Amino acid sequence: MSPDERKPQLVADWQSLQRIFIRPEDEASKKTLVKYMEQILFGLHDFLNQHVGVTEEISLVRLAEEYTDTIINKNPQKKLGDVISDIINEIAPRAVNVASPYFIGHMTSAIPFFMVHLKAITAALNQNVIKLETSKVLSVLEKQILAKIHRLIFKFDHAFYDTHVQNVDTSLGVFTTGGTTANITALWVARNRLFTPCSGFESIEKDGLLKAMKTHDLERIVILVSRRGHFSLKKAGGILGIGSDNIIPVDVDDHHRVDLKKMGRMLHECHLDPHTRVAAVVGIAGATETGIVDPLPALADLCDRYGIHFHVDAAWGGPVLLSEQYNHLLTGIERADSVTIDSHKQFYMPMTSGMVYFKDPHVMDHIVYHASYVNRPGSVDLGIKTLEGSREANSLILDSALKIMGTRGYGLMIDHGIRTARHFADEINKRDMFDLVTAPELNILTYRLIPPSTRQRLRQADPDLKTEINQQLDRINITIQRRQREAGKSFVSRTRLKIRPEDHHDIVVLRSVIMNPMTHMGIILEILDEQEAIFESLKERLSE
Repeated sequence: MSPDERKPQLVADWQSLQRIFIRPEDEASKKTLVKYMEQILFGLHDFLNQHVGVTEEISLVRLAEEYTDTIINKNPQKKLGDVISDIINEIAPRAVNVASPYFIGHMTSAIPFFMVHLKAITAALNQNVIKLETSKVLSVLEKQILAKIHRLIFKFDHAFYDTHVQNVDTSLGVFTTGGTTANITALWVARNRLFTPCSGFESIEKDGLLKAMKTHDLERIVILVSRRGHFSLKKAGGILGIGSDNIIPVDVDDHHRVDLKKMGRMLHECHLDPHTRVAAVVGIAGATETGIVDPLPALADLCDRYGIHFHVDAAWGGPVLLSEQYNHLLTGIERADSVTIDSHKQFYMPMTSGMVYFKDPHVMDHIVYHASYVNRPGSVDLGIKTLEGSREANSLILDSALKIMGTRGYGLMIDHGIRTARHFADEINKRDMFDLVTAPELNILTYRLIPPSTRQRLRQADPDLKTEINQQLDRINITIQRRQREAGKSFVSRTRLKIRPEDHHDIVVLRSVIMNPMTHMGIILEILDEQEAIFESLKERLSE
């Protein structure tokens, strides 16, 4: 008889269901559950810290071959302890260790250790803040933390926040599942504000887009944003019926910020067309690809001139407001009509949590919805003014984190990221094998590997030859990024950008995001050395 055959068979019955679902049946069971929790809280944490590499060196093809079983067992296969051990020993090594200080390629990073505890508490409470009946104090807490962040952004006086912090008739913002839904919510409000009630027309929400356009004698609704805008804005165009092609990208200038002259011209042209209306202008406070901040005060001036909703996508850069040293980089954000911030980015919260804020406490009335079984008219449920329905109480995590860290604690992490990114840029400029493409304004930078001889050829080449050389460099940098990722020790991402606005070719660049406070220049030097070594190995193979 095999060891597996000698094990007692697990059976799904009412008794076992009570044991695993309702409560531990005795003190021994409680101790067992505590042991499992220690494995999660400490075993997994220790694993992530001990294995500083990004992931195990294994191909996706091989992984896929191991995950082809599509049958769900009728009876239980394993006990909880075995499942947890499997996750720690088999799944974790093959996942991506975003906690590694060598993982500097995306906006997902390490989270403070206490976040695991806060997430566990939130899961255990399992509150649903769609409605007071399923959340009670958590809905009240959410309004408080929204007011705190709103104050950080818009800086109104005490009287304003005393009036609105727990006002059941107004809303300063709402938690969402991320920056995408936050941006969609902001542009949903902006679109609806365009269509004022008139004879025979109540609202776009009730009467629909077609009637709204006919009533207001419009043929086109557009939203203007930098070419570096997040792709969630395109999604918003599709979802809101505006059309993704009417989320119009405006070229960037030599500093990779939105070109103000081109933005001004486009706004003027739209203003002269009686059948076109601009629903919103979007300013970026920390572009996804480059970390660049648009000239927010100047964009606010343009929006004031034409009476247009000004939305700032600060999903990445918003928490920089907590930095005493660098918060000036977001000057002008206080003039926005709406602001997106992602909690699971530089607030270092677990996935998934975002927020959207509105300067006008009454403007979310444009997206009110009720139902007889939930969020009834006259109720004070938060779900009345949200795109999502059921939501977990992420406000509890952010509120607790701010109490644990304080603005200064968060500021220290943000300062470290920005300073380290600038030192990273300095190192790139020292090395003959690299070119800095976008210097870090916040804590993101892009660069590419370019051998000195190729750099010289590029300077002397005509436009056609430049394109050919850049295409060769694209292939080299793609290969370097892929091989570094597959090796599993460290990771940077890649994207495509124009070096100058007038260029015809979007070059491949390596993209680094410095947000892990454990990432230091010694690690960055190793990463650059590894990239140079990969290139040298490529040269050797090509010469064979």
